Amino acid sequence: MKSKIMLVDDEKDIVTFMKDSLEDEGYQVLVAYHGEEALRQLPEQPDLIVLDIMMPGMDGYQLCEEIRQHVSCPILFVSAKNTEHDRIKGLMVGGDDYIEKPFSLKELKTRIYAHLRREQRNAYKAYHRMHAKNLIIDTSAYEVFYQDKKIPFTYREFEIITFFVMHPNQVFTKEQIYEQVWGIDSFGDSTTIIEHIKKIRAKIQKYDPSTSYIITVWGVGYKWEG
Repeated sequence: MKSKIMLVDDEKDIVTFMKDSLEDEGYQVLVAYHGEEALRQLPEQPDLIVLDIMMPGMDGYQLCEEIRQHVSCPILFVSAKNTEHDRIKGLMVGGDDYIEKPFSLKELKTRIYAHLRREQRNAYKAYHRMHAKNLIIDTSAYEVFYQDKKIPFTYREFEIITFFVMHPNQVFTKEQIYEQVWGIDSFGDSTTIIEHIKKIRAKIQKYDPSTSYIITVWGVGYKWEG
């Protein structure tokens, strides 16, 4: 199912630009140009809301407080207001993140993806265990089992496996995997993904040599074969 994103901003050119880019990524996009219009669309149950602060009538802070009475999805503030006070206020009224204008579409999409991923992981953790072919992944204990045998993985290896299992048959570059597992603010080299995947494959193959899990898509990246 496609994730549903609501864009709330009175600058129509910016909204159109963001909407087109997010739809290209496969998201379903709702659009509102003022607070009242956004509130009317809340029954659509967006998975994430991108919210501008400086709008006529009800500003983003007030709207966020209204939204929080109805939905609990992530709210990502975007604003030209860039003081520490503005950022703190945005988080205090119920926002989950804050991006200063102007921002790059790459940063916006990465943060949206990270928040949606976190929501999906929280939903999966409610069930504690995920099944992937012959493996059982226990997200509360950070353990992976083949039949009744525990496969020893490091924390990062487990995070990569969990990320893949939550997105079966989707192809990701090593840069995308690094950003989602290590975080967009981490300092490091995404080529470490190659070594981590090599180790994950080797550990699984010791227990289940006849089954394919992580597939290399040459020239692009990797995917978990669901």
